[in-house]
Amino acid sequence: MKKNKKEEKKKVEEKAKDKETEVKLEENQTDLSERVEELEKKNEELNDRLIRRLAEFENYKKRTDMEKEQLFKYAAEPFIIKVLTVHEDLQRSLSHIDDENKDALRDGLKLVADKFTQILDDQGVKKIKTNGEIFDVDFHEALLQQPSKDVPADTILTEVESGYIYKDKVIKHAKVIVSKEIEEEVETNEENNSEE
Repeated sequence: MKKNKKEEKKKVEEKAKDKETEVKLEENQTDLSERVEELEKKNEELNDRLIRRLAEFENYKKRTDMEKEQLFKYAAEPFIIKVLTVHEDLQRSLSHIDDENKDALRDGLKLVADKFTQILDDQGVKKIKTNGEIFDVDFHEALLQQPSKDVPADTILTEVESGYIYKDKVIKHAKVIVSKEIEEEVETNEENNSEE
């Protein structure tokens, strides 16, 4: 009997342990499903926020691209406004041309040219110096070489077309005529040929 009681007690204890284990498993499963639901909600919230941020970023990109495009499209506007005043001055001058006012016309056109030069200067456009300067391939383009006794070789004699620098970049090379040394051998040969 004692054995039976011990066995029954052991069985009861085992059943109690099994029930405790079942209860713990059920509690763990409930905790796990609550945890899974909580994590799914957080994941959904994060995905939602990410999608919103991506949409905001795309809108930002489109807006900045459009602003950049507008900036490039109308970048020359301030310069054009300044140039238009010179254009209008030239139009007024042309409308007043007659034989009696040639001097006044010349003075008016000089004022307009000076105004235009000032506008270019304000924008950072400078004319390249030429006459009497030493030829420099970075700034000048030689169209011809002309022999000259008066100036050293490679000196600019005449400017055919003006050149310009914008800030620190050459935007148009000056087209010039450059001096070259007179070759004395050619003259000596010609003299010897004429003596014979």
